[in-house]
Amino acid sequence: MRDARQTGYTPVALPGVTPEDTIPAQTRTVGCDGGGGALGHPLVYLRIEKAQVTCPYCSRTYVLAEGAGDDHGH
Repeated sequence: MRDARQTGYTPVALPGVTPEDTIPAQTRTVGCDGGGGALGHPLVYLRIEKAQVTCPYCSRTYVLAEGAGDDHGH
């Protein structure tokens, strides 16, 4: 059964449970592997549409740095 606290691919933050890792990004496309080497997760590429994106595996949040992200659609 689907968890009602989950919406689409973005997890809902739960205080005390969800990691609060916020990582600045210089481009709109970021790669996330959980940062744990063999203990991480498969490498996924995430696209920042507005200001931030949250990894569906590890809940790290990537925030677009001020003035960054003008990658002209590439």
